[in-house]
Amino acid sequence: MTRFRLTIEFDGAPFMGWQRQPHGPSVQGTIEAAVRQLTGEPATLHAAGRTDAGVHAYAMTAHIDLARGFTPFRLVEGLNALIRPAPVAILACEPVADDWHARFSCLGRRYVYRIVNRRPPLTLELGKAWRILAPLDVAAMDEAAQLLVGLHDFTTFRSVHCQSESPVKTLDSLRVRRSGERIEVEAAARSFLHHQVRSMVGCLALVGRGKWSGDDLAAALAARDRTALGLNAPPDGLYFVEAVYPCAASGAAERP
Repeated sequence: MTRFRLTIEFDGAPFMGWQRQPHGPSVQGTIEAAVRQLTGEPATLHAAGRTDAGVHAYAMTAHIDLARGFTPFRLVEGLNALIRPAPVAILACEPVADDWHARFSCLGRRYVYRIVNRRPPLTLELGKAWRILAPLDVAAMDEAAQLLVGLHDFTTFRSVHCQSESPVKTLDSLRVRRSGERIEVEAAARSFLHHQVRSMVGCLALVGRGKWSGDDLAAALAARDRTALGLNAPPDGLYFVEAVYPCAASGAAERP
C-alpha cells in the first residue's frame, strides 16, 4: 500500500463543495470516481480542508492510499484523463510516509478572496470574483482587518452549520490589498471555521463602503452572536491557496 500526496486545482462552480454529497457532484467524489476507474480500487480521498459550494482552489492538498503500483507521473496522467471534462486538475503527486495525513499533518491554511471593484459587469471573471460597484476604501478595510487578527471567539463569523468543537481560533494574518480594480483579502490560520473567511470579508466590505467603522467590526466580534454579522460574502471569490506542512528533515514548514 502506497500513500500518495496530491496537489489539486479546481473550479468550484459546478460542485456542491469539496466533500462527497448524496445530492450533487463534489470535487472529492469526482476524483474518487476517477481513482476507482483507473485502479479498480475503492479509495477515499482525504483533504487539508473542506470548501463550500462555489469555492475554488489553486492548490488543495489531499492524499489517497493505493495497493496497485503507480509512478506519480502515471497516476497524474491517468487521473487527469479520466476527470475530464470536469474543471479539476491534479497538479502534482508524490509518495509520502504512511503516517503523513493531508488534514492532521497540516500546520496552516491560506485563503484568498478576490473582489473586483467596478460598475461594469464581470465577463472573464464571472463566478470567479465578487463584483462590488461602490468604491471601496482598502486602507480602511486593511486597518479594520487587524482587529480580527489573533486569538478570538469567532462565533459571529461562524456558520450555524459549523461542526467545529470550538469557535475559538487564532487568525495569524488578514491583509487587504488593491491592484487597480482588483482587491484581494488574504487570510492565514492553522484552521478556519465554516464560513469564517467569507463572513470576515463581507464585514470588511461594509467598512470599505463606509457603512461600518472599525468599532462596528470590533462590536460584531465581541458580540459572539451570528445575528450580529453584517454580511456574508458570496462563495465566488474564495480560493483555497495553500496548505503548510512540517519538513520531515528540518522541522521547518514546507509549502506545496
